[in-house]
Amino acid sequence: MRSRLLRSRGFSMVELLVSVAIGLLALVFATRLITGAEQNKSSALGSSDSMQNGMLAMFSISGDAQQAGFGLNDPILAGCDTIFTDTGGFALATAARGGATVRPLAAAIIESGGAGPDRISLYSGSSLSGTGTVRVVSNYIGGTSLNLDIEPFGFAKGDVVVVAPEAGDGQCALTQVSNDPTGEPALTVAGGTGFRYNSGELGRPFDGGTTRVFNLGPPASLSFHTWSVTNGFLQLRSTDMAGSGATPVTVADNIVSIKAQYGFDTRTGAAFDPKGALRVGRWSAEMIDADGDAEVGSAGDYQHMAALRIAVVARSKTRERVGTAGTCTATTSLPTVFGSEEPLGVKPAPVSVDVAVAGDGVDWRCYRYRVFETIVPLRNASWRP
Repeated sequence: MRSRLLRSRGFSMVELLVSVAIGLLALVFATRLITGAEQNKSSALGSSDSMQNGMLAMFSISGDAQQAGFGLNDPILAGCDTIFTDTGGFALATAARGGATVRPLAAAIIESGGAGPDRISLYSGSSLSGTGTVRVVSNYIGGTSLNLDIEPFGFAKGDVVVVAPEAGDGQCALTQVSNDPTGEPALTVAGGTGFRYNSGELGRPFDGGTTRVFNLGPPASLSFHTWSVTNGFLQLRSTDMAGSGATPVTVADNIVSIKAQYGFDTRTGAAFDPKGALRVGRWSAEMIDADGDAEVGSAGDYQHMAALRIAVVARSKTRERVGTAGTCTATTSLPTVFGSEEPLGVKPAPVSVDVAVAGDGVDWRCYRYRVFETIVPLRNASWRP
């Protein structure tokens, strides 16, 4: 009877220890379950972020590319090495031409980074007259006045203009109209407050009778953009966004690379018919002798550009867990872009992209990546005067 009373007073020590052990095991399993769920959630959100960032980057760059070349497509102007100054700090992209370095006006300029990110410059004007021009009739040897063959109808104070030799020999000069036309066949290009592209003169002489002036439109809508990637951020330098001429502004984060290739129409001579249609015959991240004049990067090569191939590589925000071997395996090989045959019959030029971010102490294999690609036909042919 007494032993029954003792046993009915509670649990024994052994039973209590067993209960505590079972409870701790359940807590450990529940913690692991919650932690795993949170990691899966973070991974999914990081993947969603990379999708959004990549789409934003591609939308922004391809939108520029679709407009690129407007107002710059005249054969006299396209690819012309251009004297350019800007108090806002923007600088034209450099390119090789023969053994020299030039700053061409063109729809697109690619500064190839090899396996690293490229710099992509996309230029366009906004003149309502498309490619309105007038001819300079007397020699320009300096100063701020240009004598023309006709009244510069459609030109207005502040408009950005490019003075270009008709024969394509020598440099062009970009400047601004400093006074409204007064009915006389002349333009003034004096410097002063409000004329950010004027230096007081054109920077070189021009011959009368063989020089034209092209109107690119108001300065506020002059779209000269340069896209780049720095330390995982997509950045933009531009002429039409305040404060972004000298110092680039950040457009999107976790963009580890942008790549681009020219699509050249490689037909030459009578077979090359830009007024009919351009077609891609070769993809290249570097300039080639597309017009067959034996000079790589000549003005004619820029007139053979039919399309741009653009790629954006975005990275997830969330770092994946290190594997059991002590290394990350979220991504095991570098992404490859431009590997498909587009259009049919044109040999691709695939590029393996280095996605490591400078200054990031985390192994690139610990992140997941998304690749976005598109091809943008350039409208220079249809806009050609």
